[in-house]
Amino acid sequence: MKLTLKVWRQSNATTKGSLEPYTVDGVSNDMSFLEMFDMLNEQLTVAGKEPVAFAHDCREGICGSCSMMINGQAHGPGAGTATCQLHMRAFNDGESITVEPWRASSFPVIKDLVTNRSAFDRIIQAGGFVSTNTGGARDANEILIGKDIVEGAMDAAACIGCGACVAACPNASASLFTGAKISHLGALPQGQPERDKRALAMVEQMDLEGFGHCTLVGECMEACPKEISIDVIKQMNRDFLLATAKRREPRAATASA
Repeated sequence: MKLTLKVWRQSNATTKGSLEPYTVDGVSNDMSFLEMFDMLNEQLTVAGKEPVAFAHDCREGICGSCSMMINGQAHGPGAGTATCQLHMRAFNDGESITVEPWRASSFPVIKDLVTNRSAFDRIIQAGGFVSTNTGGARDANEILIGKDIVEGAMDAAACIGCGACVAACPNASASLFTGAKISHLGALPQGQPERDKRALAMVEQMDLEGFGHCTLVGECMEACPKEISIDVIKQMNRDFLLATAKRREPRAATASA
């Protein structure tokens, strides 16, 4: 295949960027999208030009690094796939493809297609963990957990933190990501002691990072490569509201006394 690529080029976070056109010939249908970009960068390097900076690591749909907006869709046209799992058979010979970085103020561009997604790390640091002593694997296996609860927790835990939900959301909300992390820990017995604290801290940190508010548009769920349900947002809102109410109860009791 012969393709025309319009790729976002931006030298650093402070300079203005623009879409630059490139032609790539000899693309195989069996190539992944990132392999096609390797081909483009080899072509640029041979020509003495600077290759396109893009993030990647595992190339197996696990790490969440391959964040690209392809023809206006997070991770491209494939359903339930990360960019690294998207193959060129999804495109036609002679097609023009526009590739941009995630568009969200909380994900500033570092260079070209690479964005700074450390805001997600800070949300996790705020409460996306279990700090109680739960023992080893053998101890965990002694706690019986219902199949429905386990499956729900595992579905939420599938989140790879790629940021597609933020990129696809018209409000640039991180609610699907934060909701997934809160839901999967809050569903398990080991996560109960810190459940209220976790919900309050993670939602408050999400707001501090400047992400938009969720209006349940549903684009996040459609763009998610792990197809995480929007139900995790409902669970996050429920946990946050309950935790907020509990935090206010002691003050109310003191005032009435």
